[in-house]
Amino acid sequence: MRWLRIGLGVALAGATALGLGFLWFLSAAQAEADPSAAARRTDAIVVLTGGQDRVETALSLLEQGAAPRLLVSGAAARLTLAELARAHGRDPARLAGRVTLGKAAATTAGNAAETAAWAAALAEGGTPIGSIRVVTAGYHMPRALLELGRALPGVELLAHPVAPSGLRSGEVPPSRAAFLLAGEYVKFSVALAGLAALMPARESARR
Repeated sequence: MRWLRIGLGVALAGATALGLGFLWFLSAAQAEADPSAAARRTDAIVVLTGGQDRVETALSLLEQGAAPRLLVSGAAARLTLAELARAHGRDPARLAGRVTLGKAAATTAGNAAETAAWAAALAEGGTPIGSIRVVTAGYHMPRALLELGRALPGVELLAHPVAPSGLRSGEVPPSRAAFLLAGEYVKFSVALAGLAALMPARESARR
């Protein structure tokens, strides 16, 4: 009976920790961009692909002068800057030299590695990166910041979460939204434990 009580105690503590962790995750996932932080200028913007709203937000921030350069991490292998510009109603000439398409990443950990390599290349060219505005979906932001923080120690990361239009409008059914959040929490927990290598080599396009 003693071992049973100990086992039940451990299970209860684990379930409580898991539940509290998920509540924290839900709060973080629903956070909006801080108005005061939105006005801050950073050395660069990085958008992690996975939804049109993210790229559009990042391009708008670039145009508003939030940073002088933008990395689109996880872009499709055959995507060109001209195609990206046209898809978002922009003049390609105005993005040339300011927007870099990163095509090596297929996972969040890959996004972090790609961003770190991009920042290192800029630093070698005489443009050190001390701060980065991170644009991705709110529910993806905790894991994105975790992986980017590991890959870019010493670089300030400013979160700029984006609420996907489907979730904002209620177009996504509650059951599907709950499944999405629960799945992302599992991925975040795996990444937090340092086991990101166990996740699929390519994540869903809408992570």
